[in-house]
Amino acid sequence: MKADINNFAKKINIKVKNIELLKNALTHKSANKKSNNEKLEFLGDRVLGLVISTKLYDLYPNETEGVLDKRFAKLVNRNTCSTVAWSTGIKDFIILGDRKKKITISDEKILSDACEALLGAIYIDKGFDYASKLILNLWDNEIKKSTKTILDSKTELQEYSLKKYKKLPVYKVISFKGPKHNPIFKISVSIKNSKSYFGMGNSKKEAQQGAAKNLLKFIKRGNQ
Repeated sequence: MKADINNFAKKINIKVKNIELLKNALTHKSANKKSNNEKLEFLGDRVLGLVISTKLYDLYPNETEGVLDKRFAKLVNRNTCSTVAWSTGIKDFIILGDRKKKITISDEKILSDACEALLGAIYIDKGFDYASKLILNLWDNEIKKSTKTILDSKTELQEYSLKKYKKLPVYKVISFKGPKHNPIFKISVSIKNSKSYFGMGNSKKEAQQGAAKNLLKFIKRGNQ
């Protein structure tokens, strides 16, 4: 363990009854295949989703479901969860196996999973209201940023292709490598009359977003 789990609780100003539950939330499966944070991450993901969707519903009463969904997706995706996790200093407290010694900001999946597992543990230990307050505090800056609707690259490319060609973009998995807990996907995308553009990421969705972003850059420059 990199540091005392109690120190992490103090760092983010939470009081827990069951410190072992918090320890479990910070245990990556590389350290313990049987007792790790996967189930808590599953639960925390749902708690986060409910809290954020409720907050957006209250903040934007006049917006459509589609716009709310875009805001929601931006707030709960891996990138945002890992950014929030990094800001808490959680990297110094995640328990890893011997093969990986140091967590960097690029370890989005590890950070995001630990963050969601933490929320699951807090929900079990302290209840929904306490977990909700913690989430809204940790996500405060990200929620404020949500005042701008940011259309993700994949959606933007899809809308462009449908409008211009009446056809969806075509995505293809080019390669898949790396360990199961940290895979690397390489995916291509093309639309009618375009070359293939590529993106890489720890998930198919992330790689697709990267590929779509690269194709959009060329479209906006006036060529494909």
